Amino acid sequence: PQTGCNTYCVHCLHLTAELTACRRAVPGVDSECVAFSASLLDQGEGDTGPFNTQTTLIFKHVVTNIGNAYNKHTGIFTAPVRGAYHFDCHILGHGNIVAGAFLLRNEEQIYVVYENPTSGTVSASNGASLLLEVGDQVFVRILAGPRIFDSQNHHNTFSGHLIFTM
Repeated sequence: PQTGCNTYCVHCLHLTAELTACRRAVPGVDSECVAFSASLLDQGEGDTGPFNTQTTLIFKHVVTNIGNAYNKHTGIFTAPVRGAYHFDCHILGHGNIVAGAFLLRNEEQIYVVYENPTSGTVSASNGASLLLEVGDQVFVRILAGPRIFDSQNHHNTFSGHLIFTM
C-alpha cells in the first residue's frame, strides 16, 4: 500500500503542474487553478478512531494547496468557483476493525470508502467528480465505530482539483 499511495501522490502533483503550465500557455483559458492533496498525520503514527459518532477527518499534512481552498485546521475544502471538481480519498485499516469513511458535499453523502479486514492491513479508495457551486464544502468523515491507521508513510489521503469552471 505504501508504494501505491506514494506513486499516486507524485502522479497527482505532476498532473497539477502540467495543468497549470497548459493554462498559462493558452491565452483566454480560465486561469483559476485549484488543487490540493493532504494526508491525515503530519508526524508520528497511530490510530484515528473509533468514535461514537461520525467525525470529520482533518488531513493535517498538506502536500499541495493551490488556490488555498482546503483548510488544514477544519479538514474542509470550500469551492472558490463554480465548476466540475474531482476528489479522491484513500484509507488504511488494520487488525480486525472496520475502516470506513464518507465523502460529503454540504452534509450530503456522496460515497463511502470502506474495508472490513479479518486480519492484517487493508486499504480502500474511492473517487468522484462533482459539480460544485461557489461556497460548497467537501470533506471526509470517519464512520462511527471504525478506526484508521496512519504513519509517516501517509496512507490516508484526501485530494481534489478543479477540472474546469462552468
